[in-house]
Amino acid sequence: MIAFWIILTGSLVAVTCGLLGCFLVLRKMSMVGDAISHAVLPGIVIAFLLSGSRETLPMLLGAGATGLLATFLIEYFHRRAGLQTDAAIGVVFTFLFAVGIILISAFAGQVDIDQDCVLYGEIAYVPIDLWVTGNGTVMGPRPVYILSCVLLLVAAFIRLGYKELKLTSFDPAFASALGISTALWHYLLMAAVSITTVSSFESVGAILVIAFLIGPPATAYLLTHDLKRMLAITVALGIFIAFTGYWMAYGLNASIAGCMAVVTGLCFATVFVVQRLARPKISLPAATEATG
Repeated sequence: MIAFWIILTGSLVAVTCGLLGCFLVLRKMSMVGDAISHAVLPGIVIAFLLSGSRETLPMLLGAGATGLLATFLIEYFHRRAGLQTDAAIGVVFTFLFAVGIILISAFAGQVDIDQDCVLYGEIAYVPIDLWVTGNGTVMGPRPVYILSCVLLLVAAFIRLGYKELKLTSFDPAFASALGISTALWHYLLMAAVSITTVSSFESVGAILVIAFLIGPPATAYLLTHDLKRMLAITVALGIFIAFTGYWMAYGLNASIAGCMAVVTGLCFATVFVVQRLARPKISLPAATEATG
């Protein structure tokens, strides 16, 4: 059962992050996930300072609020200051992450905040993070329920806003001409990314969240440019990566999150190499010498 819960958790994170990651890849905003995963640190510290506890709800609220702030600042600097998106992402996430480090060192230095957990996560602890009811009934790992709810919310969001998300991702100018608010759907997408990143952050850590946000969608993009097929391939890849990554870690006695991230990279590299080898070579006619 331990393997089942870990693979299930990895699959839930991979599918949820991958579905949103497809739209980030199409919008050329893949590293927003990296920015949010680092920018939530001051929100976590502030939530602890205000609540005095490390319970899940205040941590999620604090991190979620900071994640939304990060997305707003990125878009604000991009539109108002004329910065390129990647430059705005770099400025915002490094600033907020640094603020979080200062808050930890100044006000929460005596609190047991494991840096390995913050940066890498430990998905192996999922089976022992149990949800126990008031009468003592063990319902199973708590992260599975949280991530399942997030997946359902993300799936409903994509299902209801599929047309708007597709149009604003492929052709924002055409979407605006049809009366669709590109800014509204941008912030809705960023809010969904923030909620997903924060909820996954606690269970698997930032590195694996970023890998799942970018890796499977980028691999699927190499295989197809049809959005529905891209989403389906991303889901299948995410489940495959979670399963294969766990058993690789089991065989090597290595980090589970690390092995899942490695499998993600191997999948992308394999598809890339196969496509390059299968691409037909076009031979150009030899140039003739000029006579005079």
